[in-house]
This record gives sequence, C-alpha cells and structure tokens, in this order.
Amino acid sequence: MSYFPYLVEGARIGLRPYRPTDAREFTARTRESRGLHHPWLSPPATEEAYQAYAAPLIAAVGRAGFLVCERESGAIAGFVNVNNIVLGAFRCGALGYGAFAHAAGRGLMREALGLAVGHAFAADGLALHRLEANIQPGNTASIALVRALGFRLEGLSPDFLHVDGAWRDHERWALTAEMPCPGAPHRTG
Repeated sequence: MSYFPYLVEGARIGLRPYRPTDAREFTARTRESRGLHHPWLSPPATEEAYQAYAAPLIAAVGRAGFLVCERESGAIAGFVNVNNIVLGAFRCGALGYGAFAHAAGRGLMREALGLAVGHAFAADGLALHRLEANIQPGNTASIALVRALGFRLEGLSPDFLHVDGAWRDHERWALTAEMPCPGAPHRTG
C-alpha cells in the first residue's frame, strides 16, 4: 500500500490530481525533459506557467488532469489530461499526455494511459464513450503507445494544432468504450 492518495493505481503507477504545490517538481521535470518533448509538446517550465496551466485542471473546467506518479515514491513521472470534454450525446474527450525524461522508456506511460482510459470510460469515472488522441505523424513513440492500447487510426487533420511555432498536421486516433484496451482495468461504459 502506498502512502500517496491516488485516484487509480496500477502495479507501478498511480494517477492523482494536480496540486498547486506540484509546481516546483513539475517544472523541474519539464526543464530536464526539453530534448524528449521538443518539438511535440511544451509543458509549463516555470512555476508561474504551471499555476496557469494547472488551475483549470484543478478546478476541472472542461477537462480532467492527472499527474502520473511512481506509486511507491510519489515522484512525478508524467501527466495525462483529458481535454475538451463534451458530455450529452457526444461523451468524448481528447487525450494529452507526456512522460518526463527520467521515466521515458520504462513502460510507465503505457500503464498510466491504460489506467486513464479505464477511468475515462468507467461509469464512476468520467463516463465517456470516446477518447481521441491527436498525434503529429512523426511522433512514432506516441503513435506506438496509442496503437498498443487499441486506439484506431481514423484520419489526418491538416494544420490541426499550433505547436512549436507552426500549425502542425495530426493523425486522429480514437478508442470507444466498446473497444478492447490492453492495459486498462475492467471498464463499465
């Protein structure tokens, strides 16, 4: 049993909400991980930027955010956010995620995304029907990750997101509650 209060736990990972007090560790991990993240994403690298980024995640304004923590130590290994949540007949959200350099290549994000998917589809979680992951075509590690979790490729969206100073094409990957997701806990959706 770990000391840390996780929303959901796997063998090595726990997911927990963002906290204002995570700013120092999160931003230090971001700065250590610039080479890993560039050009795919730009998490906040200063404590002020972290506070602005985390505030809507803490308040759960249209999205849900989780810090990926190594279960026993509590060290922040990455993050998973479900953005642009639309309920009603759509019940869909868009995944955003990233590992920090010290945790990359250890299978922690696969476990974390499996847990996040299970929570997103669970009736006692976010109760979504569909999750999307929009990934730049050259980001082979991220594509391999969602493919391994059972996401299907649905198409290409040209000039989809403004990343690293330019509008970038993104592949659309999706998973619905009825589809199997290796690594996700049993879901009810």
